[in-house]
Amino acid sequence: MSSHAQHLPKAERQASTVQTVIAMAAEQSPEEITTSAIAKRMGLSQGALFRHFPSKDAILQAVMAWVAEMLLSRVDKASEGKRPLDALEAIFMAHVYFIMTHSGVPRMLVGELQRSKTTPAKLMARTLMTSYSQKLGIIIKQGIATGEIHQGIDEKTAATMFIGIIQGLVMQSLLTNNSHDIESNAVEIFNIYKRGIEA
Repeated sequence: MSSHAQHLPKAERQASTVQTVIAMAAEQSPEEITTSAIAKRMGLSQGALFRHFPSKDAILQAVMAWVAEMLLSRVDKASEGKRPLDALEAIFMAHVYFIMTHSGVPRMLVGELQRSKTTPAKLMARTLMTSYSQKLGIIIKQGIATGEIHQGIDEKTAATMFIGIIQGLVMQSLLTNNSHDIESNAVEIFNIYKRGIEA
């Protein structure tokens, strides 16, 4: 970054650090990202970085907090005022677009969830998945009540499948190193999911 990064207020510096880590995670394994590399990328000394984050774990926690806030707010916005099946489709596509525009995020989530140690970032990633699943479950339950979704569908299972489909798309994009593979398949894959649950 430019020398401007050295003069940012605390909140802006923290936000800038989060975005830097996400950008770096799109290019390399999150495990390989060091605080010295983050500082170098931002044009800072490591000491300057540590004035805002006491450790790498604190940085990763801030990243997960940002991901949770952004993704859940997009879920809420996408579903607002829509019928249940339309809401699910809008959420699916909003999530896909979020992944495409922040390709480092899936690497960060996978990396955190695979860590054997329980860290604040890992707990936040788990909480994100739980909150997301609960939001989907509510919409699916509404769809059952309105007759849009088949009465025999279990909302928790259907929510798990929804998230699992997106995770599968993410894994494929990581294997091919091309997040645009997700977009090209997303509509038809959602339609298959929809046909499985609709009344």
